[in-house]
Amino acid sequence: MSLQLSILDQTPIRRGSNAAEALQESIELVRKADEWGYTRYWLSEHHNTITLAGAAPEILIARLASESKRIRLGSGGIMLPNHSTLKVAENFKLLEALYPQRIDLGVGRAPGGDRITSQLLNPSNTFDPQEYIQQIGDLQDFLTDNPNYNNIQGKVRAIPQIDTVPEMWMLTSSGESAYLAAHSGMALSFAQFINPVGGKEAIAIYKQRFKPSAQLKAPKASVGVFAFCSEDEQKAAQVQAVMDYRLLSFEKGRYDEIPTYEAASKYDYTAAEWQRVLFNRQRTIVGTPDVVKEKITALAAELEVSEVILSTFTETREDRFYSYELLAKLFKLNTTTNNKQA
Repeated sequence: MSLQLSILDQTPIRRGSNAAEALQESIELVRKADEWGYTRYWLSEHHNTITLAGAAPEILIARLASESKRIRLGSGGIMLPNHSTLKVAENFKLLEALYPQRIDLGVGRAPGGDRITSQLLNPSNTFDPQEYIQQIGDLQDFLTDNPNYNNIQGKVRAIPQIDTVPEMWMLTSSGESAYLAAHSGMALSFAQFINPVGGKEAIAIYKQRFKPSAQLKAPKASVGVFAFCSEDEQKAAQVQAVMDYRLLSFEKGRYDEIPTYEAASKYDYTAAEWQRVLFNRQRTIVGTPDVVKEKITALAAELEVSEVILSTFTETREDRFYSYELLAKLFKLNTTTNNKQA
């Protein structure tokens, strides 16, 4: 089976740029990703930060789906505790009605920011894991029009009424949600770009315990990672340096900092900080084409998945686009896509 590649767009805002330009870049990127042969294009949900533009994936999905022809569009993900389950179901049923069999609904339970913001987004949110489990069941019932006590035996329906259902994915970085995804009969995506530990075990448990559902008859899994590819070794090293600095800054709570290579190259890491850098590099795959292809292929083989989702941060639009284009050529995505369509 050919390895599939997909994109996670976190709508990064570069230094000297703004949210409007970041969103226009997403529009340009999805057009290219559609041509290059990527399988899906996911959008993240983040709040209370000035470095990312994507607070409402469902709105941006509608815009990007209209700019593309075959690539799947989805959320990576909707942070379900922030929202009314019924409203999420209606948003994604509407998207599915507009773009049948091209919509993914990926959900997670992280706040997508800080807890104060999450509480304001949904004042009834108690951050109780049991509530998230309940939301998953409710969401599936609303999406499939399944009468249950949660929707008063079908008296409350998510509209519009349609014949197809968005593909449902559960996102996990800790591995705990692997059990819930298996029990619920949902696809699973492990976020290695958040946590480099436990992916193999989480996916193995998911596959072992998977229970078929009306939407998914067999287990389906992917892994997400930060990635950058360049034929220029020096440029790849610079991107790695910026990612090292960025990830460490996040751990220190500096979410509003937009790092540059100049700042990263001048920073003097302590011994403890450098250990964190080395640990965090397991969340990234950066290098020249031969190195990146080998590492992506090895990651997919280790976790036993057929799809890898790539998220790329660079200081320039040109470097970001060329990295995705280079990877598409390396893995012959367009050829694979054309063969499948034929």
